[in-house]
Amino acid sequence: MSHMQIEKSLTPGQIVKELDRHIIGQSEAKRSVAIALRNRWRRMQLPQEMRNEITPKNILMIGPTGVGKTEIARRLAKLSNAPFIKVEATKFTEVGYVGRDVETIIRDLVETGFKMLREQEMEAGEERAKSAAVERVLDVLLTPARNDSESQADKPEDSATRVLFRKKVLNGDMDDKEIEIDVSAPQVGVEIMAPPGMEDMTSQIQNMFSNLGQGKSNKRKMKVKDALKVIQDEEAHNLINMDDLKAKAVEAVEQNGIVFIDEIDKVAKRQEAGGGDVSREGVQRDLLPLIEGCTVSTKYGMLKTDHILFIASGAFHLSKPSDLIPELQGRLPIRVELQALTPNDFKRILTEPSASLTEQYKALLGTEGLNVEFTEDGIEQLAQTAFKVNETTENIGARRLHTMMERLLEKVSFDAESLATQYSEKPLQINGPFVDEHLGEIAQDEDLSRFIL
Repeated sequence: MSHMQIEKSLTPGQIVKELDRHIIGQSEAKRSVAIALRNRWRRMQLPQEMRNEITPKNILMIGPTGVGKTEIARRLAKLSNAPFIKVEATKFTEVGYVGRDVETIIRDLVETGFKMLREQEMEAGEERAKSAAVERVLDVLLTPARNDSESQADKPEDSATRVLFRKKVLNGDMDDKEIEIDVSAPQVGVEIMAPPGMEDMTSQIQNMFSNLGQGKSNKRKMKVKDALKVIQDEEAHNLINMDDLKAKAVEAVEQNGIVFIDEIDKVAKRQEAGGGDVSREGVQRDLLPLIEGCTVSTKYGMLKTDHILFIASGAFHLSKPSDLIPELQGRLPIRVELQALTPNDFKRILTEPSASLTEQYKALLGTEGLNVEFTEDGIEQLAQTAFKVNETTENIGARRLHTMMERLLEKVSFDAESLATQYSEKPLQINGPFVDEHLGEIAQDEDLSRFIL
């Protein structure tokens, strides 16, 4: 399904419904991103002149850590099959200081887009590649006699032997037979350490090295089963027109790319702070052209950032969105505040999402033959404890549940094999008293919970 077909079938209501399967609460944020995504599809339906005038409505998400900001953006990109990248604003610094150049955001995004499209193309050509791989293996298995006067009728592809061998190869009867085949030489991978800000030069040198081995092949001995895999990958790669793919990748990123900039509040200049603000404002000024729309040079060609959707997020504990430079504030017109999680939210996070935490642990322990059951009062107790620890120590949102689940089931995980025998008839119940026994004391002691939970 192409990107545009996917987006056409996704109305804002359906996008929110899909996000609800993975993320609990935060309906306001979900509505905003759903509208932003739908507007991209609407824009593509307009005439070219009007389309160029409409810029994406970038979003600023405000809310404490662990409430779902990153997850909303990640799921949104997956849903729309769009090239997506998440970056931390703190990794970048003003040009001239030590740190990454902001243009690497776009270069990394186009790299992601290229890989995504290449995988899709390889998937689309899978059947043809498989068929070509079988023929190449048959060529090796049935090396024809070197006879120039060989008649047309005796060509190997027409022979009954070839038909028979093809059947055997496809059925897996010849998987363990060893053959010698020509395979492309592996590309030279060179890791180059370059100073920050010189990523462009690094990628050019790496490309130069990777082109050295192109076109060369090696003879290798391997089993038919392994040879089919290697040749299929090679044939799938040969079916792809790289120049077309590069152009498609650039277009996909220009029209549908999503950039998630986390910790934007860390580069906001705080009024009362002094000293450490040397390049905070500089990072904002460097980000501004990307968000406003500029042209970036990448190894796949020149790329315009005018229609890339930027989603910025931050906790804004010590600073406010108004501490960002005015130009940047103006480029993030949609402001969404995400709410801190309540005990009821924790309870829902533990049970409702697709592949929830409780389901994950049940499945993991089930591999040892241990059947575990989370009772209603056990989940209630876990949710209340997580909320309490977040209130009394640092509020890390839903991430607190990961720490608590590991601590809660540490002994069960360790003794899973012996417990499987003990609880072979009935499941091991993770109930209120069980949670209290394993977490109660730690949660009560504030100093202890700071270290352990």
